[in-house]
Amino acid sequence: MKLWGGRFGKETDSRMEAFNASIQFDRRMWAADIRGSIAYARALERAGLISAEERDVLIRGLEEVAGEFASGQFVFLPSDEDIHTAVERRLRERVGPVADKLHTGRSRNDQVATDLRLYLLDEIPVLRRHLKGLQEAIVDRAEEHLEVIMPGYTHLQHAQPIRFSHWLMSFFWAFARDQERLREMERRVSVLPLGAGALAGHSLGIDRRYLAEELGFEAIGENSVDAVSDRDFVAEFLFWAALLQVHLSRLAEDLILWSSAEFGFVELDEAYATGSSLMPQKRNPDSLELLRGKAGRLIGHLTGLLTTLKGLPTGYNKDLQEDKEPLFDALDTLRLALPVAAGVIRTLRVHPERMAAALDDGILATDLADYLVRRGVPFRQSHYLVGLAVRRAEKLGVPLRSLPLPEFQAISPAFGPDLYEVFDHHRSVEARSSEGGTALSALREQIARAREVLSLESSTERSGVL
Repeated sequence: MKLWGGRFGKETDSRMEAFNASIQFDRRMWAADIRGSIAYARALERAGLISAEERDVLIRGLEEVAGEFASGQFVFLPSDEDIHTAVERRLRERVGPVADKLHTGRSRNDQVATDLRLYLLDEIPVLRRHLKGLQEAIVDRAEEHLEVIMPGYTHLQHAQPIRFSHWLMSFFWAFARDQERLREMERRVSVLPLGAGALAGHSLGIDRRYLAEELGFEAIGENSVDAVSDRDFVAEFLFWAALLQVHLSRLAEDLILWSSAEFGFVELDEAYATGSSLMPQKRNPDSLELLRGKAGRLIGHLTGLLTTLKGLPTGYNKDLQEDKEPLFDALDTLRLALPVAAGVIRTLRVHPERMAAALDDGILATDLADYLVRRGVPFRQSHYLVGLAVRRAEKLGVPLRSLPLPEFQAISPAFGPDLYEVFDHHRSVEARSSEGGTALSALREQIARAREVLSLESSTERSGVL
């Protein structure tokens, strides 16, 4: 018997049944659905709508149904339209007509919104742990390679020398922002819709504050219409997931380039590479290419949901069923992507000699301009003068450090014999000792702050603070 069948005198078309059903994807919310129903049974008894004995029968039956799901013994029927229908149908088979009382004052509109929030609240800590694991891998490898110097890039052109660890730590802070956004978002997910009914609330005295406490929600939806139709939390999660995947994609892109023969800066472990079906010599960075490729998938999920939401009229609409598949896929994607990314970082082989070989004099041009600044030349003028020196060295076909002193002094008398001390890449990175800079002292401070961030994250996990 359909939950809504009384008003209808005609069977639903079989194709419409298939089109309307969501059981093929929302079945994963069985634990959240049963958890919400157990709390609701208690709330019904508190409101005097069922007896204590009926409450206990319902709870026992729901726990038995949960056991069937957990053991893989639950059998779905073609008539199970969604997870709510399946659970309620099986509950009635177990406990009889008293199961019909469970839905008193409740709509699938507030039920599904509650289930989805509960499900996401259970998943968020898992993602947080995976993300933290990636951050820990980054910090560990940064500490391991403190002295490795490499070219830094802007526009994919040599820019200034930096430490490899400094580059690696730049992603730590991007992921730290992702952690922060996830914590902030979690509070907005933790808002209870249950008790809002279809859209107008209820008239049966069900205590929503009690339900929120039972289910661990931080707040209740303040408006019943908004409570059943709000999917901001799904859109926000999909934005978060897409941005996190973009960060993973950018990390992957650098490593894809640097693992090529042309760079040779790094080498992927075989556990995170695959081969070619035709070319025996190949070791392809498929783990990284998939991390890069999944960004398009998650951006698409966000765009798709926003497009669905943008024109909906007030209240619940069946279009909102489209919220689950992108959310579930984003969760599944990140559950794999984050551990893979952490594994890549932890097993990555770094080749300092290839990075050192790629260093040239051109990336010290800014240091030469700073040299002139210290000799009293305004920066705009020093920038111009060093540019002339670079052009002169290119014309003569020599490295900048090999340009004779008379050539430098023909450009400006501000150049002195000590200018050649600038051509030291280690000295260059050490000169930038400002907070957040490339000097070893600054990098050690940065890593220490990162360790503090990770320690705070661990204490937050233990305390269960949202």
